[in-house]
Amino acid sequence: MNTKEKLKQILIADLNLEELAPEDINDNAPLFGEGLGLDSLDAVELVVIIQKHFGIEIKDMEEGRDAFKSVEALAAYIDRRLAAA
Repeated sequence: MNTKEKLKQILIADLNLEELAPEDINDNAPLFGEGLGLDSLDAVELVVIIQKHFGIEIKDMEEGRDAFKSVEALAAYIDRRLAAA
């Protein structure tokens, strides 16, 4: 399973998005607002989820802001961080 697919499953389970299936989540749709509809509380939870499932700590909110643009951006961020570790 690639990072994007794993991430979609984690988002659905951990953010209680049971009404969605992984294939319903567009890789390039925004995670916040019009896209997936996440809010600022979800952003905090997302930081915890990334650390829990991937062992990656997001300390800088600027860095997080870029990574949280879409599933595609977040998966690429995770892959880069894991490759650098």
